[in-house]
Amino acid sequence: MRDGHRPADARMPAEGARPATGNPQPPGSTGRPRRIAVIGGGPGGLYAAALLKRLDPGRHITVWERNAPDDTFGFGVVLSDETLGGIEHADPVVHAALQREFVRWDDIDIVHRHTRHTSGGHGFAALGRRRLLEILHERCRSLGVDLRFRSEAPYPAWLAEAYDLVIAADGVHSTTRETYAHMFRPHVADHRCRYIWLAADFAFDAFRFEIAETEHGVMQLHGYPFAADASTVIVEMREEVWRAAGFDGLGEQESVERCAKIFAAALGGRPLRSHRSAWTTFRTVVNEHWSHGNVVLLGDAAHTAHFSIGSGTKLAVEDALALAACLTEHPTTAGALAAYEAERRPVVASTQRAARASLEWFEDLGRYLDQPPRQFAFNLLTRSRRVTHDNLRLRDARFTEAVEREFGCPPGTPPMFTRFRLRGLTLRNRVVVSPMDMYSATDGVPGDFHLVHLGARALGGAGLLMTEMVCVSAEGRITPGCTGLYTGRQAEGWRRITDFVHAQAPGTAIGVQLGHSGRKGSTRLMWEGMDEPLPEGNWPLVAASPLPYKPGSQTPGRLSRARLTDIREQFTAAAWRAARAGFDLLELHCAHGYLLSGFLSPLTNRRTDGYGGPLANRLRFPLEVFDAVRGVWPEERPMTVRISATDWADGGTTAEDAVKIARAFAAHGADAIDVSTGQVVAEERPEFGRSYQTPFADRIRHETGVPVIAVGAISSWDDVNSLILAGRTDLCALARPHLYDPNWTLHAAAEQGYEGPGAGWPAPYRAGSRRPRTGRTDAPKPRLTLESRPAPCPR
Repeated sequence: MRDGHRPADARMPAEGARPATGNPQPPGSTGRPRRIAVIGGGPGGLYAAALLKRLDPGRHITVWERNAPDDTFGFGVVLSDETLGGIEHADPVVHAALQREFVRWDDIDIVHRHTRHTSGGHGFAALGRRRLLEILHERCRSLGVDLRFRSEAPYPAWLAEAYDLVIAADGVHSTTRETYAHMFRPHVADHRCRYIWLAADFAFDAFRFEIAETEHGVMQLHGYPFAADASTVIVEMREEVWRAAGFDGLGEQESVERCAKIFAAALGGRPLRSHRSAWTTFRTVVNEHWSHGNVVLLGDAAHTAHFSIGSGTKLAVEDALALAACLTEHPTTAGALAAYEAERRPVVASTQRAARASLEWFEDLGRYLDQPPRQFAFNLLTRSRRVTHDNLRLRDARFTEAVEREFGCPPGTPPMFTRFRLRGLTLRNRVVVSPMDMYSATDGVPGDFHLVHLGARALGGAGLLMTEMVCVSAEGRITPGCTGLYTGRQAEGWRRITDFVHAQAPGTAIGVQLGHSGRKGSTRLMWEGMDEPLPEGNWPLVAASPLPYKPGSQTPGRLSRARLTDIREQFTAAAWRAARAGFDLLELHCAHGYLLSGFLSPLTNRRTDGYGGPLANRLRFPLEVFDAVRGVWPEERPMTVRISATDWADGGTTAEDAVKIARAFAAHGADAIDVSTGQVVAEERPEFGRSYQTPFADRIRHETGVPVIAVGAISSWDDVNSLILAGRTDLCALARPHLYDPNWTLHAAAEQGYEGPGAGWPAPYRAGSRRPRTGRTDAPKPRLTLESRPAPCPR
């Protein structure tokens, strides 16, 4: 049948028979699904079944669950107020039953080195997973859903033949997903920590994180109450710590007793218990597609998010809400499944980014152990970037103010407006206008456009204003519109700009970024075709190795030893002119695949002489250039280096390499490392997201001790405050926000009510130092609202 549903008496092929087809049936072009199969009796599958049956009592819905009704893994489930609000609007009966069961609390306790710090105002609600399932079982039964326990679901293709819709809620090890892996295209990543789910027969009075520094390494406990007399306890540690501690050779009960002993203080000497608990590693599941024909993935089968942000059940329940709503709103199953994925995918992707950040924070927990106690606690609380400085201040102002005092913030001063010193230069705040190529020069000379562009941003209040990459030779330009410092006329143009900044924006420092395009030169202006070769008037290119940037790009010549000396002298001459032009800071551009970056990456440096091969050799020429520039740059003025901390490509620079590169430049006198990523090879695959490059800066800062500048999709002043106060960076560089708003820093001060020395308004601008009023906006309406119908209430 192709009319959107199958006859009510459609029968499945007998179990054990070969399926009639290896693929699901395409959803019908008309009508909504009437016969629905749900694979998996977890919260997501059960709630989807209940909602769909409630929306249309005439539907035939069957749920297969291979375990017994009371057989469940894990102990407690945490749900957010947002998720509960969706449940309340969609099914008040379930919501009321949940409300009667919830344990609620507001505090998070962080215990590190025998010191406990408490942050309040967070608002949690939890209940036992078994009780949650019982509520959903009762709701499904009351509505007429066919629940089949201790039953393996038939082969997915059989279900796809016999049912209009198959909902695969069969978990992280989904058989359905693997059956149609060629269509769902899953990516499954294992991670570096081992963990085990346990329980304690008492209730913690807060969400508790406890750190244990053992002879084998760092271990951590995540604990929270889920009943008046019970708590979930998760013990986690790096794989190498787990093995060193001997857990790989212990049975279940021995592991439980060992964990209770390690965390005896947190448990008050009480025991832990398990339920077929086993040590495992977390698996992040991502699928390129969530539906295939009339089969759709839901919950962990479609996506996973690390337990440290408590989101697995939350995401599954929200999936069920969205799927039920889309099947109601759209006249065809195909349209509904497409709408479901379109709605949920961005939400899930955002959650997975946050979960990945949290997961990696705990994997690298040892990196932060020596932070000041309150900063460590703040760092933990803001690890996923879901909790930020501003909303933590709203939740618990006393705790946040204590962290700020420990950090050194003067009263009433946000972290971003504290001073920072680099060599002889003191910056009035932590905001940097990141280098942005404007491609608007003539013969390399900065003109009126550059004066207005840089002058406006200098007046906008940032502590440090950086030029675009300024080229050290005509052959080292990216495009014909690039600026340079290889002639006296160019130096005069820059002097005009630095004089304006120093006279009209006192307190703002201006830095120059020196670079050479290497193999990425002789290209069109960005808006005419970024990285595309010029149609005419090309100039010869040089690089570490004769490798074009991408197909169709020019092939550069391999630099000889004599040419390396020439280029080093070009950098030196440009630095000398930069000093005379009045720049306060100089940055050496060793990132993004330009000449010096091309020496650092093994993907672009294939040399076999002393400048190629191992990292120490690949560093040789960039360090020679750095030393030469440092030799002519005034001693009291700082120098920084921008690097690409990863190439986002197999075989390229890794995060471990980046630490070694940063350490090498610091040993040669770099005052800070400006940590960017990528743009080294055209085939890169960046993992974009909010503040996505900051973990690389964080790692370099903590492993080398050198100050860092974080860059990459940092867009809000709240993010800047959070990153600074957590100790993940020293300075934050922002590019596009300053294109959108040249006065970004001043507006950040106004929005925070700050009027101190870290953000001085130019006298002509003071009348605009208060934020204009705006109209109100209405909150979004509930996603799915259903009238309450009489139904038995689960007990």
